[in-house]
Amino acid sequence: MGITSLRDRKREQNRIATVRAAWELFIERGYDHVTVSDICAKADIAPRTFHRYFASKEDVVAEPVRQMTAITTEYIAGAPPEDDDRTVMRGAMTQVARFVVERRELLTALRTVAHQSSHLKVSQVVVRTDSDPNIAALLAARHPDTDPDDWRRRVLVGCATAAFRVWYEDCLRGGLPDPLAHLESIMDAAGT
Repeated sequence: MGITSLRDRKREQNRIATVRAAWELFIERGYDHVTVSDICAKADIAPRTFHRYFASKEDVVAEPVRQMTAITTEYIAGAPPEDDDRTVMRGAMTQVARFVVERRELLTALRTVAHQSSHLKVSQVVVRTDSDPNIAALLAARHPDTDPDDWRRRVLVGCATAAFRVWYEDCLRGGLPDPLAHLESIMDAAGT
């Protein structure tokens, strides 16, 4: 059991080191001028190791989206059962916002890299709209006695993630004295 845990930790450390190496190269040279071989050399890993974690270098740029989705999923799964869906969604978006605030400089740089690339098809590094049905399903799973396809839940998720995306753009622009209070204001205005 300890060996598996140690192996898993080592894999996660290698994955994180690979992501950091790639991001540094993307920011330094631009996405279009970095190869998987460059990333492997900087991270001191073999190409086979890189491809164990990522199908392509575009997947490395999308890593923050994966992390934000994981934060949302974990928050919803661990939310107290007595909390209503609105409270849970607001808490999940607040957790993701903390992640963004802590990494604002990096996320801003990655967004610039994505916009400057002629090859990237990453629209935004943020909670994506195609995640909304999965988030709604997670919320529904918390209430087995209710209709899993209730449109109100889907609207709540859509409004919460749209409000978050508006906040995200404001946050990356900078200059917010209290980013989390700004998120609360936007969520209030969206009714979420």
